[in-house]
Amino acid sequence: MTKVIVTGTDTGIGKTVFSAGLVQALGATYWKPVQAGLEDETDSEFVARLSGRPTLAERYRLTIPASPHLAAEADEVAIELGELSLPQVDGALVVEGAGGVMVPVNREHLMLDLFAQWNAPVILCARTELGTINHSLLSLQALRTAGCRVLGVTFIGDAEPLVEDTIAQMGDVPYLGRLPMIDPLTPDTLAQAFAAIDLDAIQRGMAA
Repeated sequence: MTKVIVTGTDTGIGKTVFSAGLVQALGATYWKPVQAGLEDETDSEFVARLSGRPTLAERYRLTIPASPHLAAEADEVAIELGELSLPQVDGALVVEGAGGVMVPVNREHLMLDLFAQWNAPVILCARTELGTINHSLLSLQALRTAGCRVLGVTFIGDAEPLVEDTIAQMGDVPYLGRLPMIDPLTPDTLAQAFAAIDLDAIQRGMAA
């Protein structure tokens, strides 16, 4: 089994779209261990619809769209890191974190602690909007401090070459490409846009 973690600099930046494209391109299985918010389409349902690939059941399904620790408290659930070991699958596994790197899982641990526990390479998704340099470099620093192997950074949004180059260079991280905002978003348009992502570099990093 090969595995990769997809995280982001923030919530709502498009990392689930990127995850769906990656799952589709790799012919992989998708797992979102903690889903916070059940009123609308869940991330697992979204990825399954766009990728046509298998998704594993979430370990925690929490009612309100909030940080996992707050959503769990609202549901009177205790999230235990010991319950979040990576599942075994045939082939590749793409695991998507909740929110950003420093989002609390419970009152003692962050998503970052889970990433370190899983010992899998990490792809950082970043938006191209104002503020992304700060958020991206801080996220990369946190990942490295925790001992996580950063496979690379990918961007989502309108092209900002100078900003993207700055983050890759100052963050000392491989540039994996950029996804534009895709409208309409369908399996076909996602696959076409994902051709701009350096899938070979991702596969080499996963196999290393």
